[in-house]
Amino acid sequence: MKDVSITYCRPCGYEKRAKDAATALRERLSVDAKLVPGTGGVFEVKVGDKVVAKRAKGHFPDAAEVVAAVAAARK
Repeated sequence: MKDVSITYCRPCGYEKRAKDAATALRERLSVDAKLVPGTGGVFEVKVGDKVVAKRAKGHFPDAAEVVAAVAAARK
């Protein structure tokens, strides 16, 4: 399994969202995601080098969407 990472903007207050997503991944897929603090409004979930979910204008992926995206990328 490729590494899963969640890069989030600490100054924007996205840390709780990142932790919630990581908890959901651990509970539902038994995947431990690496949390990576960042800046600039980033919220990005990667499986290996591939971005599978991210914050975009007008949309913020919730934990269920992150789990689904990571599960799809593992297939």
